Amino acid sequence: MKESEIIVGGQAVIEGVMMRAPHSYAVAVRRPNGQIVARGERLPPLVERYPLLKLPVLRGAVVLIHSMILGIKALNFSASVAFDESEEGSGAPDIKGAPKALAVGAGGRVARPVSPVGAPKAEPMKDRVYGKSTTAAAAGSLVFALLFNVLLFIVLPLLLTNALFVWLGGGAIHAQAADGAWYAQAWSWIRAALHPVRPSVAFNLVDGLIRMSFFLIMIVTFTLQRDIRRVFEYHGAEHKVVYTWEAGEDLTVENARRKQRQHPRCGTSFLMIVMLVSIVAFSIVKFDSLLFNLLVRVVLIPAVAGVSYEIIRASTRSRAQWFFSIITRPGLWLQNLTTREPDDSQLEVAIFALKESLKLEPASEAAVAA
Repeated sequence: MKESEIIVGGQAVIEGVMMRAPHSYAVAVRRPNGQIVARGERLPPLVERYPLLKLPVLRGAVVLIHSMILGIKALNFSASVAFDESEEGSGAPDIKGAPKALAVGAGGRVARPVSPVGAPKAEPMKDRVYGKSTTAAAAGSLVFALLFNVLLFIVLPLLLTNALFVWLGGGAIHAQAADGAWYAQAWSWIRAALHPVRPSVAFNLVDGLIRMSFFLIMIVTFTLQRDIRRVFEYHGAEHKVVYTWEAGEDLTVENARRKQRQHPRCGTSFLMIVMLVSIVAFSIVKFDSLLFNLLVRVVLIPAVAGVSYEIIRASTRSRAQWFFSIITRPGLWLQNLTTREPDDSQLEVAIFALKESLKLEPASEAAVAA
């Protein structure tokens, strides 16, 4: 694969960036003493082993699941580095001949520190191998994230929309046992609110608007937190470095600084497309049972994600740019909240992460100077 054909992406983490190439990924995190600690790993060749995964829509679902797994692993690694003060450098000079870049051991699960120019020097950190405990932690975090997102963005919007349409439709959404105890009245109200309403286009539009409102409230809440704003700055650094790579320019801070921080292939844009596609999908596949409508929303998540992935993919290659630019524009607007202007040190971390990921690509065709 030629360098110009390598599609890269990434994710901001705590005080760092995870960068992914087709066959590898690397996470770079800046420690409090200024060092950059990196971890890289080659990815299993799933597509080469199972050509069926190359099919449109299906490949998008696979990418989503794999990206979530890598994202959780990257976040766990960044947290362990950023908050582990016991492993900060002592200020001693580098050992002569110490490796300058990431050293990848068996399975690629080894991390070493790298001192950028002008940053405090430190002794090489003892290698840390990530085994079953890290895998279990990542799996637990992934399950929790999936459950949380299903409850917040699928279950709750559906129940609220159903209750709203029962009330608007003149349904008996009032306490039938008016003279009974409060709990009897509450149960009567809940039973009336849960009376199934067959989803229509209007129903799913309201459902989608509630879902988007929850998403926007969550994003705005994040922007009020200082630590999250730092992550958003690294998010901007990741986009600028990806733009630099796609432009075929040298991976330098000076080149990356000039790029914009909103990117059409961002996960924020992807989530906005998912919400739009889900409105259409849930209007087509619908039942008279509230339980079935809930289950179908969960079951269709991979399909909706796959279609959304194809839209994002087409938006960067299709000749009908005007059409896809309209679809992806809300996601770009939202990135004004989820990205912040990074400083040079954050760009340096993102560049280092991308370089380390490219070094792990097969045949070293994507090798770049450290």
